[in-house]
Amino acid sequence: MVKLETTLKNEKTSNSLTLKTPIIGASGTFGYNSEFVDFIDLNCFGAIATKGITLEKRPGNSGERIFEVQGGMINRIGLENVGIEAFVKEKMPYLLEHNIDFLLNIAGSSIEDYEKLAQIAQENNIKALEVNVSCPNVKQGCLEFGLNPESLFKLTQKIRQIYEGFLIVKLSPNTSDIKSLATATEQGGADCISAINTIRALGVKVDFIGNKFIKKSVQGGLSGSCIKPVALYMVSEIKRAVKIPVIAMGGISKLSDLFEFLSVGADAFEIGTANFIYPSICTSLARELNEFIEKNNFKNFEELKEQFKNE
Repeated sequence: MVKLETTLKNEKTSNSLTLKTPIIGASGTFGYNSEFVDFIDLNCFGAIATKGITLEKRPGNSGERIFEVQGGMINRIGLENVGIEAFVKEKMPYLLEHNIDFLLNIAGSSIEDYEKLAQIAQENNIKALEVNVSCPNVKQGCLEFGLNPESLFKLTQKIRQIYEGFLIVKLSPNTSDIKSLATATEQGGADCISAINTIRALGVKVDFIGNKFIKKSVQGGLSGSCIKPVALYMVSEIKRAVKIPVIAMGGISKLSDLFEFLSVGADAFEIGTANFIYPSICTSLARELNEFIEKNNFKNFEELKEQFKNE
């Protein structure tokens, strides 16, 4: 799909990331990227973001982890993952062997954690990092950095000093001032912003059994089509504050959603929760977007994106 190729570029530093298509599989929805290869056409993907990787192996949260709600779901996985050492030794060789482009999503509980992860990424020539500073369902770490502009600036700067590849920072919507966080990210040296991560939420189910009410609840991160209006607002605010590219996510499931995000300044897209409902959604969206471009006589995706900028 040559017409869909796009390049995310930091004009200030000339750091760039070229994607075969602007469609990216969001972190946590494709495991370590090898699980879906028998079911989807990876040529339709620009990249797939890995599960959030930490320094050490994490078992994740106990108890119920997924709670379905109207228009979406709440998850409290808790960053379950194999750890960076196992990822590099056991998971990454498969990705390289099969030419699967990926963003290494990393998360930590301290600046030192992120520095060590960035160093390992640098040593292993990983070309793109997505730094998770905004996970709302772990007890410490990510979210603390993601909501404080000074902490976020310092963290981004520390990673930038170590890691030379394309640096993406994934921002939280759980703030009243996304602009200050975006600005801190850009000033700290990030090449790109991805937004939004999940929204803090509580899911409750009440049943009346045996003459008494039985309540079940899950607190975690809300995703799905219900958060799209929030995501659109946040992406539009981020684009007002920074000049670096923005990868948009939050409730995308159809072609018109892509156009809506393009209209507020998005440069590429990540698809998350929709993958659980339609495992081939990323493939379908890429093909639909390509067909639209050809049918309406655009040269390529870049020209289509430029028309939205000129509206």
